[in-house]
Amino acid sequence: MTRAARSDYAAAHTRPFESRDLDAAIAVWRDAAAGCQSAVFPLADVVSALATDHVALVAERDGALTGAVVAHLQQDHAWILRFGVLPDARAEGVGGALLDALVDGLTARGVWRVSALLADGEAGAEELGAQQFTRRDGVSYHHRLLHGVGGGDVVERLGGRYIPSGLFESLAGMEREKALIERRVILPLARAELANHHGVRAPRAIILFGPPGTGKTTFAKGVASRLRWPFVELFPSRLTDGGGQAAELREFFAMVVEVDEVVLFIDEVEEIAAARDGRPVTHAITNELLKLIPVFRERPRHLLVCATNAIHSLDTAFIRPGRFDYVLPVGPPDEAARAAIWRNYVAQITDQDVDIERLVEATALFTPADIDFAARKAAQAAFERAVFGGTPNECSLKPDATRATVDDFLRAITETRPSLNRAIVHEFETDIDTYARI
Repeated sequence: MTRAARSDYAAAHTRPFESRDLDAAIAVWRDAAAGCQSAVFPLADVVSALATDHVALVAERDGALTGAVVAHLQQDHAWILRFGVLPDARAEGVGGALLDALVDGLTARGVWRVSALLADGEAGAEELGAQQFTRRDGVSYHHRLLHGVGGGDVVERLGGRYIPSGLFESLAGMEREKALIERRVILPLARAELANHHGVRAPRAIILFGPPGTGKTTFAKGVASRLRWPFVELFPSRLTDGGGQAAELREFFAMVVEVDEVVLFIDEVEEIAAARDGRPVTHAITNELLKLIPVFRERPRHLLVCATNAIHSLDTAFIRPGRFDYVLPVGPPDEAARAAIWRNYVAQITDQDVDIERLVEATALFTPADIDFAARKAAQAAFERAVFGGTPNECSLKPDATRATVDDFLRAITETRPSLNRAIVHEFETDIDTYARI
């Protein structure tokens, strides 16, 4: 593919990296590196770079990421920390197009030298060579871990990552849940000596339960961010079908306990811990999980966070006291929480005068995820008005285009289907009375 063709491809299929791309980008890097040595720069450095001075891009086709690159800037010098393209996309020239777009972005920032440090056999060497990067042989790389988390390679093999600091503090609304998690979970772990002095036992495992979209996953990531521990997620749906699930689960937990400190998150835990129904496979994986949790609990600075939308469906032996220190409800946002969430989005999206109370009243059965969708929908409406506000074929941004108005927000709300209804809320309140341990 010629430079001009790559430029056309880059314009059509590459875009700046966004925070929502992190999980998909990690998956791309993992798949691109299959069979290769571990990357020189750990994932923690990549995540840290995304919070500082960087240029990062992704390649996308049909809504799915096919490549991603992150470069850290040091004045006029940039280091490529992570680069990868899915195997099927390499033949299409995605790697070259992505690097061309990166070089253009770095040049615009005044960078004149770009470097990449790769392990032998690490993904990306071929693309870099084709893009006029000069290879220097005979270099000896030395590093020493002075402090931090042991088992960093294990964290990467598990698909773990370090959540940028400040996530927990930045959560808008949900102050009741934040305060509860801060006091019961985070503080005893973050200030272990003081907790021990007062006879407080730091939690080893908790359950977060509540309707879909209420922020359980975000809270789990927020705990990892606040503690500055790596975040590892076990996806029940990725365990193979059949009798091998229990063995896979056992192997996964065996790797997790090698890490010095970690937040292990299992979303939709009911998939592997539902009430046993007589099927041997169901019995096997649930029994295995019941045996693994006590072993996990023996490790200090390890926290298991399980999330479920249907706590009443869990096996009674799974949720009994002794396995989980707390069973915490994460429910729909009340009026104060919705107001805080809306103020946060409105401040990001518009400079117009917006009546927050009207938005709060209109979103009584909305979850935080529903509010996020409606807010983005309002922003999209204002954006399209700016692009197409003149003649039907005009596609240039109008500098004086009005940003999102209260009518845009209200219209977006009416076009958003709420995740909750009265029956779901009532069931959640009943579950609190039956299962919550606060």
